[in-house]
Amino acid sequence: MKLSEAIRQFLEYCEIEKNQSQKTLTNYSHYLERFLEFSGDINLSSIDLNLVKKYRLFLNRFEHRPHEALTIKTQNYHIIALRAFLKYCVKQDWKSLEPEKVELSKIPDRIVEYLDRDELERLFEAVDTSKIIGVRNRAILELLYSTGLRVSELTGLNRDQVNLERGEFQVRGKGRKVRIVFLSDRAKEWLNEYIGMRDDDYDPLFLNHKRARNKKKEDIDLKGEHRRLTEYTIQEMVRKTAYEAGIVKKVTPHVLRHSFATELLINGADIRSVQEMLGHASITTTQIYTHITNKKLKEIHKKFHR
Repeated sequence: MKLSEAIRQFLEYCEIEKNQSQKTLTNYSHYLERFLEFSGDINLSSIDLNLVKKYRLFLNRFEHRPHEALTIKTQNYHIIALRAFLKYCVKQDWKSLEPEKVELSKIPDRIVEYLDRDELERLFEAVDTSKIIGVRNRAILELLYSTGLRVSELTGLNRDQVNLERGEFQVRGKGRKVRIVFLSDRAKEWLNEYIGMRDDDYDPLFLNHKRARNKKKEDIDLKGEHRRLTEYTIQEMVRKTAYEAGIVKKVTPHVLRHSFATELLINGADIRSVQEMLGHASITTTQIYTHITNKKLKEIHKKFHR
């Protein structure tokens, strides 16, 4: 079996039988295409530890931009895709390298950036809510912090998806996993105010109100997809608002997600519950917040131990 044919069949398997997301398929295709370019269209039986070692050296020295090498994390993504592919080969009884023999590089402990309560309030108050765009932005910030949503999950929300009366709704996250998220009272208030200011029947929960109106396009796109906010627009809004609030940290929508998780843990939530609310498939991912709980334990020890 040639490598190119095996990769094609693997990607079809991921799409049809595994029903994996388009983003996952795109990533697998990209990473495995790089391995194919490196190794050539060899037989699967030619893949061994020596070839993988040479490939890892190639990745470590590869510059995807001038003078900018791949990070260890990105290199690992390539290896994760390769291991998933090799696992599929084993399942098909194709002779190749056992995936268990391919190890990931050790990544330094991740530092989680988050905002404390004072910084969060400064961020919220920095929004000018005298116009609909400001009300929308305040609602977005409150929603991100209240729910811990990923920015990709937020941009995909529709109005009929969010139950403001109950203060909860379902969202489909990574790996198409469905979870329930909950709205704070303040998030509900700002969402209600924003929706009340709208004079359209478009589906998206959040619209681009600056985009020039194209009557012909609006007639075709009755659901308003052409006005749906993009991830980039939200990221830039958060960055700009943080700057105006005088926050020196690099603030992104994901930092608000970290802040959501941190607040829960500091106030006594168990890590399994936080895992569910964040939509993490593995508790290992949620354990990046362990330093928060360790800090809390240290404070408790200092307060009560004499």
